[in-house]
Amino acid sequence: MATTPRMPSAFGEETPSYGGMLSHQPDLVGAYAVLYAEFWSNGVVDQPTKEVIRLRNARITDCGY
Repeated sequence: MATTPRMPSAFGEETPSYGGMLSHQPDLVGAYAVLYAEFWSNGVVDQPTKEVIRLRNARITDCGY
């Protein structure tokens, strides 16, 4: 799985990043933040399990964050 963004950075010659990609659509950033917070704060799955899933996914996709 590729870890390089497919869109150019919204900040000129800066290296493309996830935040830079979201900056192309500023209205989406707030909505995404609400969704992300809801996903990680609530739900049926307990927090330790969510963290293990997050770390496993990062390792599988070679995520640098």
